[in-house]
Amino acid sequence: MSDFPITIFHNPACGTSRNTVAMVRAAGYEPGVVEYLQAGWTKPQLQALLAAMGAKPRDILREKGTPASELGLLNPNVSDDVILDAMVEHPILVNRPIVVTPKGAKLSRPSEAVLDLLDRKPDSFTKEDGEIVRLA
Repeated sequence: MSDFPITIFHNPACGTSRNTVAMVRAAGYEPGVVEYLQAGWTKPQLQALLAAMGAKPRDILREKGTPASELGLLNPNVSDDVILDAMVEHPILVNRPIVVTPKGAKLSRPSEAVLDLLDRKPDSFTKEDGEIVRLA
């Protein structure tokens, strides 16, 4: 176990998520990667992540490419509990990647947002699309 453990809740089909994992590895870490679409979520797990992030379920609700609209979750009157229950039933509803380190937890969008959670940064990083991330 690393003295600086990192967990990334990851969707390998997502470029932002892949870039985040690659950026963490470029910084010299080997994160624990949880493919949450396979592993699924529990309500207590999501509640703990949200508490660590200082966020509400709606803050991590993914709309694009999900059944959020069909399930009525975009209505501003939908309760946090209803959103959480839907996220447990449909893991794709959780936006990604969520990164947890000893420095905190956050949704890493854009991927370079992960740098705030690391003790050290990569010397350089180029995203999959060729964009160069400015580290200074």
